[in-house]
This record gives sequence, C-alpha cells and structure tokens, in this order.
Amino acid sequence: MSVRLRAGSASVDTAIALAAVGLAAWSFWPVYQSAAFVVLLAATLVLGGAVGVLGAAFRWPSIVVAGAVALVYLGAGVQLAVPTEATGGGVLPTGAGFVDLVQATWLSWKQLVTISVPVGSYQALLVPAFILILLTTVVTVSVALRARTPETATLPPALLLLAGIALGSGTSAVPLWLVLGLLALLLVWLIRFRLRRRSAALRALGEQSGLSVETPRERRSTALLTGVGALVMLVGASAVGIAAAVAVPPATDRQVVRTAVEQPFDPRAYPSPLSGFRSYLENPRADEPMLTVSGLPADGRLRIATLDTYDGVTYSVGSDGTTSASGSFTRVPYRLDQSRVRGTDHTVTVTVRDYRGPWVPGTGQLEQIAFHGGDASTLAGAFFYNDVTGTGALTTALRSGDSYTADSVVKPTVTAAGLEKAEPGSDAVPKPTVIPDELASVLQKYTAGVTGAGAKLAAALRGLAQDGYISHGIGPDEPASRSGHGADRITELLTDVPMLGDQEQYAVTAALMARQLGFPARVVFGFIAPADAASSATVTLTGSDVSAWIEVQTADGWVTVDPTPPVRPVPPKQPEQPTEISRPQTNVQPPVDENPQQNDEPPQAQVDTTDQQPPNPLVETLLAILVVVGWTLLILAVLAAPFLAVLAAKWRRRALRRSASTASERIVGGWREFADAAVDHGYD
Repeated sequence: MSVRLRAGSASVDTAIALAAVGLAAWSFWPVYQSAAFVVLLAATLVLGGAVGVLGAAFRWPSIVVAGAVALVYLGAGVQLAVPTEATGGGVLPTGAGFVDLVQATWLSWKQLVTISVPVGSYQALLVPAFILILLTTVVTVSVALRARTPETATLPPALLLLAGIALGSGTSAVPLWLVLGLLALLLVWLIRFRLRRRSAALRALGEQSGLSVETPRERRSTALLTGVGALVMLVGASAVGIAAAVAVPPATDRQVVRTAVEQPFDPRAYPSPLSGFRSYLENPRADEPMLTVSGLPADGRLRIATLDTYDGVTYSVGSDGTTSASGSFTRVPYRLDQSRVRGTDHTVTVTVRDYRGPWVPGTGQLEQIAFHGGDASTLAGAFFYNDVTGTGALTTALRSGDSYTADSVVKPTVTAAGLEKAEPGSDAVPKPTVIPDELASVLQKYTAGVTGAGAKLAAALRGLAQDGYISHGIGPDEPASRSGHGADRITELLTDVPMLGDQEQYAVTAALMARQLGFPARVVFGFIAPADAASSATVTLTGSDVSAWIEVQTADGWVTVDPTPPVRPVPPKQPEQPTEISRPQTNVQPPVDENPQQNDEPPQAQVDTTDQQPPNPLVETLLAILVVVGWTLLILAVLAAPFLAVLAAKWRRRALRRSASTASERIVGGWREFADAAVDHGYD
C-alpha cells in the first residue's frame, strides 16, 4: 500500500531520483556524443518525472501509469528520438517519423550494436536510449514516492548504468567520476530513506508512550555517524577498486554486447584483393579508367584495402573475428573521432568509373563519408568500416557513376632512413601462420652488424631496394615473373638472382620482415597516381596505377612505407650453379656462437619477443582471480556500506547510553534502547 508523503519530502525525493537517472543515463554519452542526446535526456527526465509525480499525487493504478508512458512515447518520440523526421523546427512529428519510431522500438536494438560509435542522431538509433531513460525515470520516481520500501528506487538507476555500459563501446570506458558519483548519490538516498523511516517510527512510538524516545542531539548524532560511516566505506572501497584496476589493468577490451553480436559484413567471405593484383595490369584493364579522384594527398595514394593476416597462401583482410579486431566491420552513422591518430586532415572526392568490388577506396583513417547521387541512401546503409585497419566496404558492389566524399586523417609516409631510430609499436596484429623459407637467412644477411629494431628494418628495406628488380611478367619485353604472394612465391623471390617481382611480392616480403623484427605491420593494396599527375586537382586512376605498400607501427604510431625497388633495367638471369648466393649465407654468415640453432629458428633479433616467452599460466590465473575478488569485494563493500554504518551508529549509541553519568539517564537510555529495538523489529 502506498504511503502519503509531505510535499517537501516528496520534492526532495523526486529531485534525487531525477539526478540519479540523469547520472546513470550519461553512460550513453560515448554511444551518441551529440546535442540531440542531451536534448533527449533533459526532456525525457522532465516528462518521465511528471508522469511519476502525477501518478503518485492522484494515486493512478499501474495500468493508467503505463498508458501515460505510452502516450509520452508516441507523442514525443519522433521529436526526441527521431529528430531528423520532425518538422516545424523539430516540434511537429511526421508520418514517416511515426513509422520509424514504431519499427525502431524492436529493430533499433540490434542496429545500435552493429554500428560504429558515436552514432549521433543517425536514423532512429536514439530510440533505445529514449525507451530506457523514460521507463527508468517513471519507475524510479513512482517507487520513491509510492512504495512501502522506497529504498528499491535505487535499483533502476543502477540497472540503467549497466545498460549504458553493455550497449557501449569495448574501448571507450564510462568515466570513473560518473560511477562514483552515482554510487555516492544512491548511498545518500538510502541513508535518507532509512533515517526518515526511523524518525517516523520513533515519533509514533513517542506519541503512544508519551515519552521522549530520542533527543534532537541523538537524532543528529545518528545521522552524522551514519553518513560518515557510509562515506568512509565508499572511499575505502573506491580506493581498493581503483588500486586493483591500476595494478592489474585489463589485458583486452571490455566484452560488451556489440563484441558478441555477429556483424553483417564478413571480410573473410571475399577473396583477398591482393590476389587480383596482376589482373589490373593486363589488357584491357591496364588502360581503363578505374576511379576519378579529386583531393589526393601529396603521396598520391588511394587505399583499396588493408591486409593484416597471412596464412602462407594469401594476405587477407582480417582473421577470425574473435581474435582480430580487423575482422570486425561496423556501420558508420555519424562521424568517427580520429583525434588520436597522428597525421594530417584530408578530404577526397571519388567517382567510380570501371572499378568494381566491395572495397571502398579511401585515404587514411576515416572521419566521415557522404555518398552522392540517387543511390546515396542505399550506399550509406550498405557501408561498413573497420577503424583498426582503415578499410571500408559495401555489402553491395560499387558501380560506375557512384560518388562519395570522405574526410580522413592521412598517416605520414616515411622512407627507410626515417625508420633508423624507430621502436616497435604495441598493437596486436595477427601472427603469420607460415614464414616463407629463406626469409630468415636473407633478413639476417641484410641486418648483419646492425643494432636496434628500427635500424634493422631500415637495413632490410635498403637490401630489398638494392637487390630487387621490378617485372610484372606481362609485356613481351619483361622477364618472366610469376604472380602470387604465397610462401613458395616469396621463397622464389628471395632465392632468384636477380631478385625479380613486383609490388605484390615486395610488399608482402617487407611486411613479413617487419613482423620478424617485432614491428606490427600490414600490407595495403591500392592505387598510386603517376608522379606527373599526383599534384593535379583531379586525377583519373587507371588499372596500371595499381600498387601495394606496407604500414608499420612504430612507438609514435602507424606510418606508410613503400618497399618497392626503383624501376631500372633488369640484368640477365644468372645460370643455375651448385654454389648459389643466398643459401650458403645461412650457414656461414652468422657466427656459430651467436646463434647455435640458426638452422631451426630465426635469430633472436628477428622474432617478436612477445611470442618467445609465453606468460605463466599460473600467474595469469592468480591475477584473474585477484581481479575478480577485488571487484567483488568492491561491490559488496559499496552495497554494505550504509548497513555497516547504521550498525556502527547503533553500537556507539548503545555504548553512550550504558555509560551515562547518572542512574536516571541510564534508565531513560535503557527505555530508549528498548524503543529502538521495537522499531527495528517492526513494532510501531
């Protein structure tokens, strides 16, 4: 049965309820990051709070409150949750807006977790937040004003906070101040409920007995001790939790809903774009216009796809989605935050000519993309993007006439000399499952006598440029050069004299060498504008402009490196003879005492040190247990803080009453102790 509350007390509870819901709802900010969400939050708190207050004031039954919530949802849903479909300055809903609102009631949840964040006010993706905030506000206010146990009003805001975390990003954490602020507010609210219940019970007992059950001083002392105890417990528990998080940080991103949902675009369902490298160079595609681009960066590069997974047969886009973030493609609704990427802002406009395929050419790390033409909305809905590799794709292939404009941050391009002092970065890149034969021995030859990871990578790139020659093996005047980039083809490249291949083989070889030296590396397949046209405002790229290069992550970030040797006359191929150049160096080049197992494994300098010393399973297990125990203790301590504070206050009050200076004071104290015990056991 509901209890009547005085207007002043009800106003305070309503204000605390709205503040708690507002704090909890702010956990959705990383998902939206737009002014539309702020407007939705403020308006929903007012509307939901009004429904809760009116329901309590007029004692509406649950069915009437539910009807009022439905009216608010339909009446304000388009303006707040689908603002792009509202007219009259965003005040009047439209028929299309109502349709989107109703459909989004059940469809928008999956869409929200299969799209890149932040989503802004894209389509109807504000609907999930609107539903959760509206329901939480109404339930919280109603329980606080009407329930016999108003303490349960603290549960809905806590659940809303968890929902914001679950529907959020695995990398953008909810601010610590938000969590601690909400916990502190809920603790204060719990203490307020407890003290108010106790005060009412003592007042009723005093009226029945005609005695003063509690003095104002004791009332203030109890409230103060309860608050101080809760504060001490909150600070202590927070300190333990923060210390545990700092001492044992999470090894991977958080597992949230979007990390467990199957993404609509799977890059592994498509063949590696690098496998078709030579097809662009053959007639008639070599002279056909593929793309018309305006605003190319200074290096003239336009990426088709970034490849980071090598299995000894092909370099492909992404590995198993459970182990490689590059395998995860999501929709781009609004604008991506690339403020942490080192590079320069750039805008390109691309018009498709004879290019075909699911991969969307672009430059750098995408910030925003806008499609043009009659199919703009269809293409925007079919566009997916992987922010780890900077690769865009469509579930429907690009066609002639399609056009789009993309804002991106372009990574810097460096030469071999610029890598001399570089140190490897820390990003996780799928480990190659197969290392071609002869790669270790050739890499050792190039890096002999060189110290430092960056200096060794620079030496390896110089070695490829010095020994390598370019031949596509297509023209009648070109030496034979087999296509492909499997392990056998890379071995052939490294053992032939002269070394003969094209960008396909050299990019793969350089990426594998960088990986052996400890650098995260990947291959980029795309187009490079001719030197005489790269500076033009508009460039038409043909099939002959296809190329491949690599990206290497240093301690300062990802950089673009072109390992392709310069074009020059190819010397005659030396006849095969028993004494080959490359193979004996594996046995005689390195001193025996430096590497006793040189025939079985690559040198220490050429392997990723993180792969050589696997972590101790026992240590990992103990750390995981400590993390779980630490967080469990933190949660239990926070939940138990108000109750422990009340117990401490009662213990101190009992001690003061027993140690009173006079017998009469001790008798009165005993009576008050009895009255308190009766109240605690539910006797009024």
